[in-house]
Amino acid sequence: MELKTQTSLADKKTLVRAVKDSFIKLKPKTQKENPVMLLVYISAILTSVLWIVSLFGIKDAPSGYTLAIAIILWLTVLFSNFAEAIAEGRGKAQADSLRASKKDVDAYKINSIEEKDEVTVVSSSTLKKGDIVIVKAGEQIPADGEVIEGAASVDESAITGESAPVIRESGGDRSAVTGGTTVTSDWIVVKITSEQGESFLDKMIAMVEGAARKKTPNEKALEIFLVALSIIFILVTMSLYTYSIFVSKQVGVENPTSITTLVALLVCLAPTTIGALLSAIGIAGMSRLNQANVLAMSGRAIEAAGDVDILMLDKTGTITLGNRQASEFIPVDGTSPEELADAAQLSSLADETPEGRSIVILAKEEFGIRGRNLNEKDIKFIPFTAKTRMSGVDYDGDEIRKGAADSIKDYIVKSGGVYSQECEDAVVKISNQGGTPLVVTKNKKVLGVIHLKDIIKQGVKEKFADLRKMGIKTIMITGDNPLTAAAIAAEAGVDDFLAEATPEGKLKLIRDFQRKGHLVAMTGDGTNDAPALAQADVAVAMNSGTQAAKEAGNMVDLDSSPTKLIDIVRIGKQLLMTRGSLTTFSIANDLAKYFAIIPSLFLGLYPQLSALNIMNLYSPQSAILSAIIYNALIIIALIPLALKGVKYREVSAEKLLSRNLLIYGLGGIIAPFISIKIIDVILVFFGLV
Repeated sequence: MELKTQTSLADKKTLVRAVKDSFIKLKPKTQKENPVMLLVYISAILTSVLWIVSLFGIKDAPSGYTLAIAIILWLTVLFSNFAEAIAEGRGKAQADSLRASKKDVDAYKINSIEEKDEVTVVSSSTLKKGDIVIVKAGEQIPADGEVIEGAASVDESAITGESAPVIRESGGDRSAVTGGTTVTSDWIVVKITSEQGESFLDKMIAMVEGAARKKTPNEKALEIFLVALSIIFILVTMSLYTYSIFVSKQVGVENPTSITTLVALLVCLAPTTIGALLSAIGIAGMSRLNQANVLAMSGRAIEAAGDVDILMLDKTGTITLGNRQASEFIPVDGTSPEELADAAQLSSLADETPEGRSIVILAKEEFGIRGRNLNEKDIKFIPFTAKTRMSGVDYDGDEIRKGAADSIKDYIVKSGGVYSQECEDAVVKISNQGGTPLVVTKNKKVLGVIHLKDIIKQGVKEKFADLRKMGIKTIMITGDNPLTAAAIAAEAGVDDFLAEATPEGKLKLIRDFQRKGHLVAMTGDGTNDAPALAQADVAVAMNSGTQAAKEAGNMVDLDSSPTKLIDIVRIGKQLLMTRGSLTTFSIANDLAKYFAIIPSLFLGLYPQLSALNIMNLYSPQSAILSAIIYNALIIIALIPLALKGVKYREVSAEKLLSRNLLIYGLGGIIAPFISIKIIDVILVFFGLV
C-alpha cells in the first residue's frame, strides 16, 4: 500500500462514507470533543424544542421561522461533522489498504543462529519480542525485527508503494525489517523486536486512520481561546435579552427579541467557522504528510516542523547525489595523462561502485580507452577491503593499485618507493576543493591522482536560499575533513557545517541550539544517530535504517529520502498557516454579522438603528436567516481549503503574516457583507420571508 494515495472530494465512496459518518458523529459523546460546535449542537436542540412547543400554541417566535432556524443549526452541526469526516476519510481509505496487507502467516521459529535447520512452524500472531525466525525467498516477514544473519532482497511495496526490492542485511544501518514485507531472494535470520499489536504496520494503521491522533498543544490553546470567546458571547447574548425585556417594559411595547433569534445571534457571533474546521485542518495536515510517504508519530511533530528554524542535513544523499564521480586525471612525476587514465581504468574494470564506473567512463570519454576482456587468464583483480583501503589489478606482468592517499603512501613507502611532493600537493589541492583524491600506482610507482567530486544536487542551492528567506538556518553534517566540508558547503549554499561529525558532536550541536531557543530538525538512519534524533524537536528516521533510529525519531520517512526533511518543514508551515488564516477569517466574519443582526434585533425598540442597516436587508427575520444561512454555508465553502491547505510561499514570516491578514482578514470582513445580502435577496425573491 502506498501512502501517497490521493482521495478527493469528488470520490463517491469517500463522500458517501463521510455523509454517513456526519450523522454518526451527532452522538453527544462525540460532540463534546469540540466545545464550540457543542454550543451549536445544544442550540439546535433548544430551537427544535421551541418549534415543537410552538405547535401547541406556546410560541416564542413564528413556527416557520423557528423551524427554519432549527434546521439551519442542525445543518451547521452536520457540515462541521462532514468536514472532519471527509478529512478522516483519506486516512481510513489508507488504513483499509494497510489492514488488508496485514495477515497472519506461518513463521519458522528457531532457537538460535547455530540451529537454523531445527525449525518450528508457529503462527506469526504468537511471536514475542526476542524470538528468532528464519525467512526464505517467497516468504513474508512475520513481524518487525532486526536481521542478525544473512542478506536478502525484500519487497517493501506493501509499506512504501515502491516496487523495487531493497537489500536488508545483518550489521550496519540497513538491518531493520518490517512485518508484512516479503523476502524475494536469499534468506535472513530475524530477531523479533516488537510485541504483537505493536508492530510498525499497526502503528501506521492507527496513525493514518487517525485513531492515535491527539490534539496538539497549539490546537488546545486555540480551542481554549475559542471557548473563551464563546463564553463572552453567551454573556453578551444573555445581557441583550435581559436589556430588551427591560427596555420593552419601559416603553410599553412587546419585546421584539425572541429566544430563537438570540440563539441564532449567539451561533453567528461565536467562532463557529474555525470551530467547525479546526479538527479537519489538523487531520488534513497529517494526511498531507502521509501522502508524502512520511509517518508522523504525533501531530505535535508536524506542528514543530512548522516552527523549525534550524535544519541539520546529511551531506551524502541530501545535498550531494551520494555517488562521487571521477572528474579529472592529474598525472605527476612526468607520467602522461593517457598512461594514468589507462592504469586507472584497468584498476576499475571490476569495480561495480558508481565511483569505479565513473573512472572507466572518464578514461573512455577523454582518451578513447576501451575496456579489456575481463575473462582473460592473466587478469587478477584485487578487491577493495576496509583494512587496505585500496583495490587494483595484476595484468600482463604489471601491478596496478588505486586507493586513499594515506593507504597508497604507506604501501609505496613500505615497498621502498617514493611518494613525491608533487603527488602530495595534488592530493591537498583536491581536498581543499571539496573532492576526494584517489592515488594510482603502477609497479609501486605513483602515476597520479584521480579527482572524485561530490556532485551537488540540482536546485539544492535555490532550495536553501528559499529556506533562508523563511528564517531557517541550514547546517550540513558530514564525516569529511573541515577543508572538504567547507568547499562543499560553499558550493551548496548552506549556512554552516559540522565536519568530522560524531554522534556526540551532533548531540552537542542540537543541545546548544535548543538552549538558545531554537527548534531543530534532523534526519538519521543509523544506531549512532539515535541519541541526536531523540534530542531533536523534529526527528525524521529513514525506514531503511535501524530499529533504534526509528524508535528515536518522531517521524519515519518510508521512502528513506534524506531530502524529505525540506518537504516536511513546508507541510508543517502550511498547517500552521492554514489554521491561522482560517481563524483570522472566522473572527473577521463577525463584523459583518454585527451589522446584519444587531440593528434588526432592536429596530422595534430603537427605530434609529435603521441607519446601521447598511446592507439594506429586507426585514429583521430575513437578516437573521441570511446571517445564519451564511454561517452554515461558509463551513462547506471552506472545506476544500482546510483539506488542501493555504498555498505555501517561501517568504519571511513577516511577509506571510501581512499577506494572510490582507487576504483572510480583509476577505473575512468583505465576504459576509456580499454573501448575506445575496442570500437576503434570494429569500425575498422566493417569498420565504
